[in-house]
Amino acid sequence: MTEDVRADGSSPVADAVLPLPLEFEAHYVTHQEAYHRYALFYLGSNDAAEEAVHRVFYEILRHWDALLAESNLQQQTWAIMRRVVISQSLMSFRKKITLMHSNIGLFAALSKLPARQFDVIVLRYIEKYDTKRISWYLGITHSTVDYHCRKAKERLSELLKLDIEPKNTKGKAE
Repeated sequence: MTEDVRADGSSPVADAVLPLPLEFEAHYVTHQEAYHRYALFYLGSNDAAEEAVHRVFYEILRHWDALLAESNLQQQTWAIMRRVVISQSLMSFRKKITLMHSNIGLFAALSKLPARQFDVIVLRYIEKYDTKRISWYLGITHSTVDYHCRKAKERLSELLKLDIEPKNTKGKAE
C-alpha cells in the first residue's frame, strides 16, 4: 500500500480501483449478509465464510453479463453460492483429513485419491448426496459420477489392501 498523495490531494491507489457495474453493487449490498450467514452456517467459521463469500462475488462478477441475461438472476447466483460453499467445504475437509487417524488407514487412503474421485466419495458417503445432486455440483453426467465412485472404491480397496467383491448387478444366481 502506498501513502503517496498527489498535489491535488488525490491518491494514485484510488485511481487504480476499477468501477463495478451499478447493478452488481446493488446485488452485493442486497445479498452479501444472507450469503455470509449461509456460508457461516455451512462452513462453521467466520474466516472460511468470508473467504467463500468473496469467491462467490468474484465468480458472480466474472459472469455478470451472462447472469443478467438469465431469466432468474437470484436462482443463478444462489447456485453459484452453493457451489462455492460446497467447494470450500471439500477443500477444507481434504486438508483436515490428513490429520485424522483410523486403524485401517482410511483417511490417509482418501487423501491419496485424485480430486474428482475424492469429491464424489465425500459427497456421496459423507455428505449423503445422491447421484443427481453430485452430478449437478460437479457438472458431470450421472454415469461419470458412478464411474468416479467405482474407480475410487477400487483405488481405496488397493490402498487399504482389502478384497472387495463387486456387487452382482446382472441378477445372476450365485
